[in-house]
Amino acid sequence: MSSKTRETFGRVGIWSSALHGSRTDDAGRRAIAAAVAELEELKYGTLWIGGSPSVEDAAAVVAATRTVTVATGILSIWDHTAEEVAAGIAAIGAGSRGRFVLGLGVSHGPMVPQYSKPYSAMVGYLDALDAATPPVGPESRVLAALGPKMLKLATGRALGAHPYLVTAEHTAEARAALGPDALLAPELSVVLDTDTDRARTTARNMLAMYLQLPNYTDNLLRLGFSESDFDGGGSTRLLDALFALGDAGRVKARTQEYLDAGADHVALQVLTAEEGGGGLPRAEWRELAKAFGDEL
Repeated sequence: MSSKTRETFGRVGIWSSALHGSRTDDAGRRAIAAAVAELEELKYGTLWIGGSPSVEDAAAVVAATRTVTVATGILSIWDHTAEEVAAGIAAIGAGSRGRFVLGLGVSHGPMVPQYSKPYSAMVGYLDALDAATPPVGPESRVLAALGPKMLKLATGRALGAHPYLVTAEHTAEARAALGPDALLAPELSVVLDTDTDRARTTARNMLAMYLQLPNYTDNLLRLGFSESDFDGGGSTRLLDALFALGDAGRVKARTQEYLDAGADHVALQVLTAEEGGGGLPRAEWRELAKAFGDEL
């Protein structure tokens, strides 16, 4: 991968599951458009649309911005056929299409009735994207890879990997597995709250759902955590390894840990207690942009 490609992602981006225009009304879509336009002005490198978005959700964000990279983080291969995805990408204006990156993942067995042989399903999906008219090739896609097999696939069949809910240690292992050339863009969840107990409560409210999904718990067990770390929404040890909790300076320092471990880009997901962990936390996004300054 060229340094120019890495520059298009930037060092730090924003990951948000609230950027789905298809899941809200006209007022909500206007709020999303205003928010992403501001995120672009704040100089974040990439806007990741989280929570199983569609290409159409991403296309709306592309249309509301001018230069920022927009990525799905991630689109589930079970929700949309490769042919539908390719057609949706082709519909994005030619002048903006190069800013779009297709993040793909296999989701989770408990959430997908037809879930079967996820690795083989992903290989078949990538084959179909390659064969589509027009094709969606490796240069415009990333994979939500956690384990060794999917990381290897991300190296050969995509720009690289977008791991979710991982530690800095996992980032170091992923870099070793990917090699030096593939993109590595992990997500890091953030709670901007200097009350440590309250920040951990906010984190647990988000984490509890993910601890019901074997793909994540299996990965955490591989990293040396135990079943007891999953009790009660997550042990203190687990929370402190997975989240950036504290003020903006602490978030910046935690982000640097992932960059030092081999990440090219870190996608920050801001959680807030007031909004149930979601929403459009524009004040927090501004605070983080100010802390990172020119390092964005």
